[in-house]
Amino acid sequence: MQVSGATDEFKARGMERRALLQTMAALVATTASAWGHASNDWPNKPVNLVVPFPAGGGTDTFARPFSAQFAKVAGKTLVIDNRGGAGGTLGASIAAKAAPDGYNFFMGGTHHVIAPSVYPKLEYDLERDFVPLALLASVPQVLVVNPKNVPFNTVQELLADMRSKPGKYSYGSAGPGSSHHLAGELFKLQTKTNILHIPYKGAGPALQDLIAGNVDMVFDGLGSSAQHIKSGRIKALMVAGAQRNPAFPDVPSAAECGLPDYTVSTWYGLWAPKGTSEAAQQHMLDEVRKIGSSDDIKAAWAKNGAEYGKLNQQQFAAMVRAEIQRWAQVVKASGVKIDS
Repeated sequence: MQVSGATDEFKARGMERRALLQTMAALVATTASAWGHASNDWPNKPVNLVVPFPAGGGTDTFARPFSAQFAKVAGKTLVIDNRGGAGGTLGASIAAKAAPDGYNFFMGGTHHVIAPSVYPKLEYDLERDFVPLALLASVPQVLVVNPKNVPFNTVQELLADMRSKPGKYSYGSAGPGSSHHLAGELFKLQTKTNILHIPYKGAGPALQDLIAGNVDMVFDGLGSSAQHIKSGRIKALMVAGAQRNPAFPDVPSAAECGLPDYTVSTWYGLWAPKGTSEAAQQHMLDEVRKIGSSDDIKAAWAKNGAEYGKLNQQQFAAMVRAEIQRWAQVVKASGVKIDS
């Protein structure tokens, strides 16, 4: 009788455990179903995009049409949150701390793969605190000058004057450690010239001071300079790389100007804060693909001499890692140091 009682008790406990497991499984299934339904409704409220430079700069130049097209294809507003400062690292720090709820994203770029090598005390880690999603745009760097301050039509004429008058000229950048800054330092290294660096809180303010004549030149992404070049307010002397850009066929390449190794491009990408669900990532990637196929975006990118990214998520992540390593070598060779 004792054995039989123990067996009955064991069976009862087993039934209780199975009932509990079934209840838990049903709860998990209900929760998953609810999340699946909610994720299918994404976005059901405005989405926030941190742009780590002021309005008018290169990042903003591409973020604005991207935002407008997002509203068309996704049916919700993509809010541009401009957070300039510290060469784009202030905005990146803010974005890294944003809630990973599928409604916060970050538009960074070349500046942010340079930053780890020049800023010793970053409050974020690009690879640890973000999930790379997509390459949005890639444009060549361009040397633009104020035509009154620099009354030359060729890089060769400018270099001759620079070498005869060391320290005469200044160049503006989007901030210490930005691609504008490193492009200028690389130019100085390869041409053996001395140009004073004037940092700003973004490409927009730097370009405005260039137009005003307060700096002589800027090594800028073609996207943010394009409209000012076309208006004649600034002059383009050279695009980086071996080839001319189709949007500005009259501007010679660096190789044509005697600088075959001067290859610098400005690119812009999309990240999500670490912890953002794979479902939210995939929804955003779906919208990115739709946006890239739109005629409006194709026209906007072509006008600025840019290409829309064609890398998948894994390829973009690999590109980010490779760019961090590449720019670390440039920073080491240039000797650039930023204390804060």
